[in-house]
Amino acid sequence: MHNFKKLKIWQEGIELVRDNYKLTRTFPDFEKFGLVIQMNRSAVSIPSNISEGSSKSSDKYFNKYLEDSLGSAFEWETQLIVAYNENYLSEDKFNELDQKTIKFKK
Repeated sequence: MHNFKKLKIWQEGIELVRDNYKLTRTFPDFEKFGLVIQMNRSAVSIPSNISEGSSKSSDKYFNKYLEDSLGSAFEWETQLIVAYNENYLSEDKFNELDQKTIKFKK
């Protein structure tokens, strides 16, 4: 078992959640039940899977949850691209968040 709060990857996931919520609060109201919900769920899923996996009794199971977290990161990255394509964020903000996502996935 791992203390997930000490894991750098979990801490980076929490930072991504914070960035995500700041971003999605600026989206148009009509996205409230669409892209906003999807981005919030996939962002929260990233560190949530890491913490859940940390409770497992073997590295095999922990690795499975890390893979799930990685999948959520790819999902969130796709949604970020959609948001950028819809002009919901600047190119600079997109590049900043995209780089954080790339770093996280490594």
